Amino acid sequence: MQDDLLGDMRVLDFGQWRPAPYATQLLADLGAEVLKVEPPNADPMRVFPEIFATVASHKRSVVLDLKDPPGRARALELAADADVVVEGWRPGVAERLGVGPDDVRAVNPSVVYCSLSGFGAVGPLSHVTGHDVNYQARAASLSPDGGAPSPSPSPRVPWADLAGGLGAAFAICAAWIGRARTGEGETIDVSMTDLLATWTGTVGGGVLESVGKAVHGLPGYGTFEVADGYVALGVITEQHFWTAACRVLGLDDVAELDVRGQIERSEELRARISAALAHEKRDDVVERLVAAGAPASPVLSRAELVADEHFRARNTVYDTPLGPAFGHPIRFVDHPARAPEPPPRPGEHQDTGFSAR
Repeated sequence: MQDDLLGDMRVLDFGQWRPAPYATQLLADLGAEVLKVEPPNADPMRVFPEIFATVASHKRSVVLDLKDPPGRARALELAADADVVVEGWRPGVAERLGVGPDDVRAVNPSVVYCSLSGFGAVGPLSHVTGHDVNYQARAASLSPDGGAPSPSPSPRVPWADLAGGLGAAFAICAAWIGRARTGEGETIDVSMTDLLATWTGTVGGGVLESVGKAVHGLPGYGTFEVADGYVALGVITEQHFWTAACRVLGLDDVAELDVRGQIERSEELRARISAALAHEKRDDVVERLVAAGAPASPVLSRAELVADEHFRARNTVYDTPLGPAFGHPIRFVDHPARAPEPPPRPGEHQDTGFSAR
């Protein structure tokens, strides 16, 4: 029996940049053998060494020119020996390079073939170019909320890239399990925009039952500026959370106000919360709020995040020669994911490809 959950899975990864490599990184963390196919000039993400290290750990590397017949032939040889093939080009590119689903299935009928793209392989936008911010915009995740005057600025987290990668990894595992049961492969079409769109909530705008109308923003939910940074409050409809936060912040006169009352006076109450927090020290007020049972968090910088004892205790963050690195996002108690390791050199496994079964 393999020690790693995905120790029997072989993945041929044509992905570049972040989305598809993130999907295969999640698989590699759990023991899958991932063979990364890089173009002659190597994966362009290598120009960002820290980012590249987060999506190339535990992988093997070969360099192939898929526009050249010998390179294409070698790619298909490797695909014949894979359980999963992943690509992240725009629709039609894999087919033009001779490594599309039909090409691979001709040499490996039961393969799980996953394509990951911005808008998916079918649909009016399938061939439109874009990057993460474009997919977020189409998925309504940048749209102004609660009367905000303008869309969100350039997002700090590449939600579409990571959502697409996470969704692809999930779909690959599901198809691989099905293949083990039936012997049949699968062709998977993942759209980053689709994934993110399904995370944006109800289409109609969220009617709150106790109020009887759509609610756009609650006074105790969001980020607030303090004297030395920002804090986040997470009060939604739970009366005890609202009461606890108000008591700590000296807003006793509205501490028992119900949700309807909070919404009717939302602008006023948010202003009062902001004023109460404005002169507080971040860590001090968060400690008092948490002790009182209110949902509060400091808004951490990345430097603070990687030093945080909670993430260290869970092995979410590791120290590596390149600096702090994030491990697999899910904790497996009995079969833990592998810790990060340095990425392969371009073509490091040129002569071996996959390891022997």
